Amino acid sequence: MAENLQEQMYQRLREGLLAGRFEPGEALKLRDLAARWGTSPMPVRGALQRLVAEGALEGEPQRSVRVPVITAERLIQLYQVRLSLEGMAAEEGARRLDAAGREQLHACTERMAAALARRDAQGYLYDNSQFHLTLYRASGNPVLLRLIESLWLQAGPLFNRLFRETDLSLFNDFHQHCLDALDQGDPAAARQAIEQDLLHFRSILLGLFEEAVE
Repeated sequence: MAENLQEQMYQRLREGLLAGRFEPGEALKLRDLAARWGTSPMPVRGALQRLVAEGALEGEPQRSVRVPVITAERLIQLYQVRLSLEGMAAEEGARRLDAAGREQLHACTERMAAALARRDAQGYLYDNSQFHLTLYRASGNPVLLRLIESLWLQAGPLFNRLFRETDLSLFNDFHQHCLDALDQGDPAAARQAIEQDLLHFRSILLGLFEEAVE
């Protein structure tokens, strides 16, 4: 029972990191998280320790844990690897995705459009992660998926900053391009759309780093 509860806490924290629900540098307090989820501190502690071991969180003095702060240099490094791995996963996933999977992606895109219209960052980021990971899972390569999720855990806390931009008009365009490619049976074009999506958001995030320096 305790192991199952720890796994639930671990999955909640991972989902939160993937969807950008935590800010870079944010301290994650054991008792606060336990109180929020109505559980004892022990399973939360185990979940946090796993994420520290995976590099998604950082251990601090006095056993506290925080979300890592990512520099512009680190962001560039993360996206170099993301482009390679996620492009590969998108192309292979596009070859193997079935009709039900395409329906899920269409539904995600519609929900993302609605979230953008009301500037709902959390709604958008949740379905954004579901869109990408549904496509990548279709590749049938669990090793590749695990590597991608590890990188998302590190980059996810930055995603909230995207909504500080005033222009959200392109946020869903590349997903639609990917869907068009999937519907046309063109895996290479689906890969290109995902890569363009990553490059677009990398550019926005780097611009935010530059603004902070000025």
